[in-house]
Amino acid sequence: MNNKHPFRTFFGLSSFQVLAMFRRGLFYSYLSIYLRAFLGLSVTETTLFATLPMIVNVFFQMFVWGIISDKLQLRRTLIIFGEIVAGFSTLLVFFGHRMVDDLYTAGWIIIIGLSIVEIFWSMSNVGWSALISDLFADTTRQKVQGQLSSVGGIGRILGVLIGGMLYDGFQFQYMGWGFFEGSLFYIAAGAMIISTIPMFFIPEGGVETEQVPENNKVNSDDISSDNRGKSTTVFVIFLVALIFINFGRNSLAVIFSPYMILESGFDLDSGVLSFLINFQSIGIILTGLIVGLIGKKIGSGYSTLFGTLLSILALIIISLSSFLPLIFGANFIRGMGDVIVTASAYAVASELIPAKQRAKGFSVYNATFFLSWGMAGTFLTGPIIDFQLNAGVAEVLAYRHAFLAATVVTTIGFLIFFTLIRKMNRSS
Repeated sequence: MNNKHPFRTFFGLSSFQVLAMFRRGLFYSYLSIYLRAFLGLSVTETTLFATLPMIVNVFFQMFVWGIISDKLQLRRTLIIFGEIVAGFSTLLVFFGHRMVDDLYTAGWIIIIGLSIVEIFWSMSNVGWSALISDLFADTTRQKVQGQLSSVGGIGRILGVLIGGMLYDGFQFQYMGWGFFEGSLFYIAAGAMIISTIPMFFIPEGGVETEQVPENNKVNSDDISSDNRGKSTTVFVIFLVALIFINFGRNSLAVIFSPYMILESGFDLDSGVLSFLINFQSIGIILTGLIVGLIGKKIGSGYSTLFGTLLSILALIIISLSSFLPLIFGANFIRGMGDVIVTASAYAVASELIPAKQRAKGFSVYNATFFLSWGMAGTFLTGPIIDFQLNAGVAEVLAYRHAFLAATVVTTIGFLIFFTLIRKMNRSS
């Protein structure tokens, strides 16, 4: 292994992760509420703040930055440059949406502006995914991902709490104040820029610094064309399963907060909502510490299935329950499922993607995650909710029916992946 300072490397990665998750919790936990309740966009239109930027993100990962990263073997450089430019670009989005008087138009400026910002965030995303595989052996990647998720969960908790307080100006201002007056934009941008500091103290990454023992390395050039074809087929089916799994479980990402503040439903204020969201973060933190042990015990494939089952359980509870403590429990389970699926599926992908094509391979893998944050809401839950609202269905029921549809989609992904794992075990 070429990593001469493993503790310093992990400390740098975890420091970046804390700040990145702080920014995401601070900004995105409440942006859907701001677009829907303050700026007046429909449910489906609100989901576009995640859909359009993620389409741009995935496009540039797959066809620009992934290719450049593999050709030049650059990882850390892309992360640093991408975060800095994205930070300054986020400030431009704030000023741009305040330049118009019409609130509805301001909402679309945010959506379009964030789509442009994702051009640069996509540099950071693809660099990060490839860097973890470059620096850590395949036997430790699931454990490392879990640990990084745990420390990231701490940052997310702080971000969600501060975001909840700033959203309404510590309850001294109006709902949406934090976005409209700019404090949430400023802090998010600052966190992006500051997060690059620890990255200067870790290796660049690339195949040359890959930390895999020689006896564990798999040279794709030594694999027969027949086996390579089988591996490609497995990877494709694996991605199809992840599309259903991620699109189902992440379809709540945009619409969950607006659902919880419905006056006809739970009617939560931003303070209580922040505590609810952070129950998911607590689940991430605690489970992230042991996800490596779970993978070691049952394998990364079966641990992915286990995480998916937890996500299905959480969706069922949220779909059917009107008892707030159960929703808190379901959000904790969501956090457990999130970290297990994320860490375990990453471990599976890292074994299937050839080392020299890591950035490009992970850009395709990342697409199943990134697109699910918005497209699931835009093409699944959002239209279901809007259609029912236009038909006169009660708001609470419209949301719950959409959650049930998400449960079905996640279950389909579970069945595809379960079938793949069984078939692979029989053939081995």
